[in-house]
Amino acid sequence: MADETRPTEGSSGGDRPDRGGDRRPPRPGGPGGGREGGRKYFRRKKVCKFCVEKIAAIDYKDYRTLGQFVAESGKIVPRRLTGVCTPHQRRLSTAIKQARNIALLPFAGRAS
Repeated sequence: MADETRPTEGSSGGDRPDRGGDRRPPRPGGPGGGREGGRKYFRRKKVCKFCVEKIAAIDYKDYRTLGQFVAESGKIVPRRLTGVCTPHQRRLSTAIKQARNIALLPFAGRAS
């Protein structure tokens, strides 16, 4: 009767050699990977253009500035690519949408 309540070999609870631990060998160049003999790539921290230049308001009529944040396909470029902070990205997307509605910026890129 006592044997029925014990976990059997191969069920949960035991230390199994095929589970856990690091299965893959470590990559060359440390945890970030990289090529042997090459320089490590250092990604510079992106800073918000509007914060650095202390631009208080993002104007929808300034289509040259807004055009820097619109991809060739017409999409608004995300903040992880541009480095713009969250409050400015919100204002930027609103200004781009306003500029699109009055035809200062295109809704879409060239159709090819």
